[in-house]
Amino acid sequence: MEITVIGGGLAGCEAAWQAVRRGLRAVIYEMRPLKLTPAHRTGGLAELVCSNSLKSEDIDNGAGLLKEEMRRMGSLVVEAALGSRVPAGKTLAVDREAFSHYITGALEAAGVEIRRGEVTSLPAARPLVIATGPLTAGALADEIRRLAGGGGLYFYDAVAPIVYGETIDMDVAFAASRYGRGGADYINCPMTRGEYERFAVELLNARRAPLHDFDREIPYYRGCMPIEAMVERGLRTPLFGPLRPVGLTDPRTGERPYAVVQLRREDREGRLFNMVGFQTRLAYDEQKRVFTMIPGLERARFARLGKIHRNSYIDSPRLLTPALELRGAPGLFFAGQITGVEGYCESAAMGIVAGMSAAAFAAGAAFRPPPRETMTGSLAAYITDGSVKRFQPMNANFGLLPGGGGGRKRRAHTAARALRAMERWLELSPCN
Repeated sequence: MEITVIGGGLAGCEAAWQAVRRGLRAVIYEMRPLKLTPAHRTGGLAELVCSNSLKSEDIDNGAGLLKEEMRRMGSLVVEAALGSRVPAGKTLAVDREAFSHYITGALEAAGVEIRRGEVTSLPAARPLVIATGPLTAGALADEIRRLAGGGGLYFYDAVAPIVYGETIDMDVAFAASRYGRGGADYINCPMTRGEYERFAVELLNARRAPLHDFDREIPYYRGCMPIEAMVERGLRTPLFGPLRPVGLTDPRTGERPYAVVQLRREDREGRLFNMVGFQTRLAYDEQKRVFTMIPGLERARFARLGKIHRNSYIDSPRLLTPALELRGAPGLFFAGQITGVEGYCESAAMGIVAGMSAAAFAAGAAFRPPPRETMTGSLAAYITDGSVKRFQPMNANFGLLPGGGGGRKRRAHTAARALRAMERWLELSPCN
């Protein structure tokens, strides 16, 4: 039996690797080097196009826990990273070229067939894993859009920061919805005129992250305009947008604030909160400096910082089953960043899950995803949660885990529980 994979990035390589580890044949279609994306420079598989860092190795960090789970699942990406690492303290950083060569060589040695050339229509072969990445474009993008029922493929990544709920100062912030409609569904951080004006000036002057050349042509949609771009149109502009105070009363004063920053629940458990309307391209250190000027967020910790750039990802909660299989299309799986995860290891982890799921399909067996107690399982659950209405990309963080977050001791306990759950799942799953 053969598994077909479109895309030779991290996710596609992991999916193929999981197939051959289970005694199946695998074919990877990769258009590079015959056709390059605006971000890629080589024809090597698993080319890292941004940082050479796979983030922390500490398991009380979301990225570190995810990597340890991946290692236990037989991740080729983690194996290659450990085999091509460069000194970077507690961060796992790699020599890009050695990393790519390691993965390409391992797949070729395992008998994976690599077919070079652009795919413009989906092969009929099943199981099929689509792992074409966030720069999917052209005829293949049109084909995926058709599968998604139209409108299911996004071309802009407008991402606002996400704050750990437990770090919000509720002596200052208050829970309420505008005009009391819909219950106390938002956390509101009220600002006086002086607080707002100081904040707006700092926002206006804060350092922006540099844009890639291929991002410069992208206009801002009104619905995802960066908060700093609003201020550039006038210091008071956000007061008529995401910071408008109408319909809200500060319980400390009994009056309407001058401005309000709203935070919306990001997960069912209320551990994570999205800063509404705060998509941004400020440099990460500037985001932390400026956004902690907001009353109630002075001690905020961020599960994810904001950014805006060209991207493509499907509306996974609407389209995918927990097995990363397209609803109504047996044997067709999605993997990697196109599913709405953010980060190298997050993309690779979804490649592992998709590869396992595709292998189970080939064997005629049911696939049970990793448990929610694991970081891998929580990521898969997040991107396939049908209750999500405003889907945005997500990276690995403890706020996704049941009982996650908190201090180092609590995170260590949660990480240990995750690894025990992963071991049980690997031991008991018939597909492993």
